[in-house]
Amino acid sequence: MLHRLACVVLIACASFLPAAAQPLPAGVSKVMSVEGIDEYRLPNGLQVLLVPDDSKPTTTVNLTIRVGSRHENYGETGMAHLLEHMMFKGTPSHPKVWAEFQKRGLRANGTTWFDRTNYHASFSADEDNLNWYVGWLADAMVNSYIARKDLDTEMTVVRNEMEMGENSPERSLYKKTLAAMYDWHNYGKSSIGARADVENVDIPRLQAFYRTYYQPDNASLVVSGKFVPAKTLALITKTFGKIRKPTRKLPLLYTLDPAQDGERSVTVRRVGGSPLLFAGYHVPAGPDPDYAAIELLALVMADTPSGRLHKRLTEKQLAAGVFASTQAAADPGYTIFGAQLAPGQDVDKARAEMVATLEATASEPVTQDELDRAKAKWLKGWELSFTNPEAVGLALSESISQGDWRLFFLLRDRVREARLADVQRVATQYLLNTNRTLGVYLPTDKPQRPPTPAAVNVAEQLKSFKPAEAAAVAEAFEATPANIDRRTQRFSVGGVQAALLPKGTRGGAVNAVLTLRFGDEKTLFGLGEVPDMVAALLDKGTKTLSREQFQDRLDQLKTEIGVTPGVGQVSVQLVSRRENLPAAIALVGEMLRTPALPPEGLDEVKRQSLAAIERQRKQPEAVADNAVARIGNPYPRGDVRHGRTFDEIVADVNAVTLDKVREFHGRFYGAKRAQFAAVGDMDAAAVRQAVEKAFGDWDAGMAYTRVPNPIHPVPPQRLVLQVPDNQNATMYAKLDVPLSDNDDDYPALMMANHLLGSGGSSRLWKRIREGEGLSYDVRSMIQWETVEPHSEWLSTAIFAPTNQPKVEAAWKDELARALKDGFTQQELAEGQRGLLSRRRLSRAQDGSVAGLWAVNLYLGRTFQKSAQVDAALEKLTLAEVNAALRKYLKPEQFVTAFAGEFKPAATRSP
Repeated sequence: MLHRLACVVLIACASFLPAAAQPLPAGVSKVMSVEGIDEYRLPNGLQVLLVPDDSKPTTTVNLTIRVGSRHENYGETGMAHLLEHMMFKGTPSHPKVWAEFQKRGLRANGTTWFDRTNYHASFSADEDNLNWYVGWLADAMVNSYIARKDLDTEMTVVRNEMEMGENSPERSLYKKTLAAMYDWHNYGKSSIGARADVENVDIPRLQAFYRTYYQPDNASLVVSGKFVPAKTLALITKTFGKIRKPTRKLPLLYTLDPAQDGERSVTVRRVGGSPLLFAGYHVPAGPDPDYAAIELLALVMADTPSGRLHKRLTEKQLAAGVFASTQAAADPGYTIFGAQLAPGQDVDKARAEMVATLEATASEPVTQDELDRAKAKWLKGWELSFTNPEAVGLALSESISQGDWRLFFLLRDRVREARLADVQRVATQYLLNTNRTLGVYLPTDKPQRPPTPAAVNVAEQLKSFKPAEAAAVAEAFEATPANIDRRTQRFSVGGVQAALLPKGTRGGAVNAVLTLRFGDEKTLFGLGEVPDMVAALLDKGTKTLSREQFQDRLDQLKTEIGVTPGVGQVSVQLVSRRENLPAAIALVGEMLRTPALPPEGLDEVKRQSLAAIERQRKQPEAVADNAVARIGNPYPRGDVRHGRTFDEIVADVNAVTLDKVREFHGRFYGAKRAQFAAVGDMDAAAVRQAVEKAFGDWDAGMAYTRVPNPIHPVPPQRLVLQVPDNQNATMYAKLDVPLSDNDDDYPALMMANHLLGSGGSSRLWKRIREGEGLSYDVRSMIQWETVEPHSEWLSTAIFAPTNQPKVEAAWKDELARALKDGFTQQELAEGQRGLLSRRRLSRAQDGSVAGLWAVNLYLGRTFQKSAQVDAALEKLTLAEVNAALRKYLKPEQFVTAFAGEFKPAATRSP
């Protein structure tokens, strides 16, 4: 504000005016403005979308290249995804991309899908980071190495990513289902590509693919969040504007599959897991007017608890749970409905009921109530995502890839205006047995065909589009520890400690957390899965609201909730709006105080738990984690600290009864010791009144005493765990550390671990991922304790089973080198910058701040603690960091597990 008042001459104020109020850079044209999004076009064809929003001190930059697996020819499958990996291998001007991300604290990545590839980063609003990242994107678009030497090291990483997907029965079945659905179109091919194509890729051909599609006229750059529009547009013009407008013509794609004319089936047989059913149907393209009805039909059929599939499969105990996935694509896409079965459930019965339910809309038309409920839920999700500038910046990629970014709003309008007659028509046209791909073949004498797939003229569809008014500009909030403390209102109501941080947000969004604490090590003994089952049942209705009515009420309030159990506690997370938060708090109070705890809900939750355990038995990561947790565990069966086997968990699930669930709720739940925090747009007085009314007089429940968890000596061990039928393996290492986040060595060890194994510039990442290409993901982390000196250092890696000796050798070598030689001053300087930037980014997330306030209230802290840690990190010396690593990291005391399908030679220690 002072800067604005000081500007006397118009030129001096130029940098503070919006882009539209200033002369545009030479050659740049303003195309349009829609609902707070401004579109510009550079002379070389680059589309620029600016979405300014000062409500959060973060910036998101997202470059979308309109190329994906749909654009690949014979022998080129996986090429778009491989280019995504190669972009991060650098250019002559930017040779160490991941290291820069780490140093600058950028949360950056890239993704590849059918119609597009995108590169995105979010960071604490910072002009230098914005300049660097936009500059790198422009450089990488046309100057990336795409070299054989980089391809050779990255190849193992890409294969490891493939193997990671093959480990999952769900992903494998999904891939096979799509392959069966499509005859010719590339939507039937996994975007990660065929192994043979990826392994034998021709570098000149890959470079030609890159030069064809990675050009400004085939790209859209989105900048959202906090930034100065005029300066950012000038920056983009300076960097991307240097790229010449290409003279080549993009290939014209015209392949469309014919209408499916009969049921198709696919079966995947794998070891472990539990039965899973998919029913896939071809549907119109995303821009097609009928596609909105597909989104709504997915909710009508598969939403929990109101959906037809839930009522006829889950509630009737034919399945553990149901779901749906829709794909809005540039060409005619698909929707897949699914049912997860628990061990022992009848596959034939579940399959028959699922198909009968999905394809009965002719005789059982969609009702107005079903449509209204689906609309409310879909629009609630859209509106909640639109309140987050980071989410908006990324979501636009999908609309861009379909043909025009305004489809993001057009789909919203079409959902809002959808008529029952049209939804019913679409259901009867597409949910047909002849249009179905399932795990069984069913012949028919009277085949029916869906409408012939057709391309959509996006420009024609948008002629009738009328954008809504742009959202109001929100407050610019500085998320510093001092400002967070200064703006927060703290008070107590009964046993509830509360903290409210009112601040402007996009769309009036607000995040809140409520944590109830109860019990101690004696009263919680022997309860098994009962506490978790109670938490899982809370959203299944109340004494006055059925499960469906409860979910409808959440949709009416445009509120999302999540329930998370813990040892002696349960937390409820809310995302709501300013005008609805008091009513949402009242609803949560009703949920916690008078839950229905229905018997059918308990049966459903138990089946889902058993199905999840069966999946974990074949997942290397879960097997390794479970095994390590049990080594040296001194606690008896029944103690909350006891490390249970999978069989013991199954026994605990089966032992849960409705009487035990209800008895636990009546005995333990209450607000004797609780914390509530809310951050975002709110009427603080109304929220305080709502908290007092909901929980102020709830003096029930068992008194809380934290369950102690001191360090117990654990003998070092190296485990090799055979998990058959897995193409991917895992490493899991653990070490108890006698520190909490209150100790003097906390900042130094945090930094040491950051440099060793946390992020794109860490020693482990550079050696094992970047240097030798052995792992898609390798890292180390510390799970910090806040009360007693018992934190846990962990290190993990995934890899092909045949590479286990190489991974272990490289991992051990890097640990030994760090302990012997220490880190360098340059590593420390870059680590300080990156880690502090990440901490600032975390404090810019309202949900994160709400969660931290709930913890701080419990610990008796404020955000001054965060400021003190930041200051300590800034002052760290190299000697302190190296000393902390050597003091606490003891490889000779590690418990290490390798889990996967290993050949005998791979199990030997290097």
